[in-house]
Amino acid sequence: MSVDTQDMEIVHRAFRRESRLLMELVAAVAPGATARAEVVTGHFRDYRLGLRNHHEGEDELLWPPLLARVDLEADIVLRMEAQHERVAATLARLDTAFPAWEATAGAAERDTLVALLADHRAALLEHLDDEEATLLPLAARHVTEREWASLGEHLVANTPKPTLLTLFGLVLEDANPAERATLLSALPAPVRGLWHLVGRPRYARHIRRVRAL
Repeated sequence: MSVDTQDMEIVHRAFRRESRLLMELVAAVAPGATARAEVVTGHFRDYRLGLRNHHEGEDELLWPPLLARVDLEADIVLRMEAQHERVAATLARLDTAFPAWEATAGAAERDTLVALLADHRAALLEHLDDEEATLLPLAARHVTEREWASLGEHLVANTPKPTLLTLFGLVLEDANPAERATLLSALPAPVRGLWHLVGRPRYARHIRRVRAL
């Protein structure tokens, strides 16, 4: 029986959307609008933490068992590792550029940041598209349900609860009802309760502020 890897495609959908919106949000900030730059930078930090923990979970918990069990397809896993390194390099540049822009909301810093975000998104999309086409079918055949579940557990364990609620809202945003039910059922009961009571209204307020709706 193969593992259902659909939940990762739903998560990827959020990373695709937010990497695009971050470019648009930064580009729309007027020079000198430091309060707005601070809001957008805070959202980037949530996005960045979510992506880092997502990739670290794969690095630590998914690649090793796959490499131990596949032979001819090991090149797929090695390619994923290389793509993670390229994405991490783009994030490192953003880690420098965002604070520089946040401090003054300068036009030059903004334009530099938008270009770096475009580079990041290009590297990210290349990876996500390749992972969904080649790696997820491999994982479905070669990892156990327990190993797959450990990816989500890693994210929960390594993310502060307020940020976790934001990230979960981002993932649920474009999920259909069936996908939403699947994601909610995978959460530990306390986290699921926290989402319904606190997370959902908090996320609605947060995203209106971030997107200036």
